[in-house]
Amino acid sequence: MEKSGDKLLIKEGNFYMNIEVNRVLITVTVPTENAEELRKAICDAGAGVIGNYTYCTTNVITKGTFIPNKQSNPYIGEKEKLEIVEEEKIETVCDVKILKQVLKRLREAHPYEEPAINLIPLIDEESL
Repeated sequence: MEKSGDKLLIKEGNFYMNIEVNRVLITVTVPTENAEELRKAICDAGAGVIGNYTYCTTNVITKGTFIPNKQSNPYIGEKEKLEIVEEEKIETVCDVKILKQVLKRLREAHPYEEPAINLIPLIDEESL
């Protein structure tokens, strides 16, 4: 997979797809007590728009695990001790033109010093 301008060039065997990526799927986990504040921050920044709808998110309650090291400043738990935390996984779409702004707001609103954020390029049906 290579990037060419605003397009991804995907090679599968002898088959190439030149795909324009206009949106990404943002996935992030956050403690359940902070989920509404985080959802509001990213959607107010412009994420979560699908056609004529705004604030479009998918939300799942999950359990996260982590061990903060000696240099960490954990929001939850103690250094060098395994933590199991009830979290909410929030998924939403975002236009790549505003992605940096949305990620800035996400990091400002998220209580963790190192939030786990996944960005997945989305393929528009029209580009197939």
